[in-house]
Amino acid sequence: MNDKFYESEQILDLSKAQDRGSKKWVAMMLPEHVALLREYSKEIKREPKPDLDEWDYDAIHHTLDIAIKSKADTKVKMWRDGAFIYNRGIVESIDLRSRVMELEDPFSLLQLKLDEIVDVTIMD
Repeated sequence: MNDKFYESEQILDLSKAQDRGSKKWVAMMLPEHVALLREYSKEIKREPKPDLDEWDYDAIHHTLDIAIKSKADTKVKMWRDGAFIYNRGIVESIDLRSRVMELEDPFSLLQLKLDEIVDVTIMD
C-alpha cells in the first residue's frame, strides 16, 4: 500500500521556481536603506589599485617608447575609481610636465593621465 502512495504522489521540482531575490524585500525598506545597499554593492565590486614597482614602471616606459616611435596599435590598461578601463589606439604624444598621454583611437583623440596607467601592450 505504501508503494502505491509514493507512485501517485507528485514530486515537486523546485529547480524551475524562480526567486525574485531582493526585489521582494525592497518594498519593506526605507529609501535610505536601499541607497546604502546599492552603495555597498558598488563598494564590493571595486577593484584594488595594483601596486606597481620600479620594474613595472620601467616596462611601461619602455613599451610606450616603442609604441610612440613605431606608431603601433597599442592597448592601455588604466585604473580609475576602483575599475579597470581599457583604451586602444595609436600613441601620438606624451607630455611629461602635465603627465598626460595622447592616444588616437578611431573616433577621437583621448588624453590619458600617466598616473592612472597600469599596463601597456603593443597589439601589432
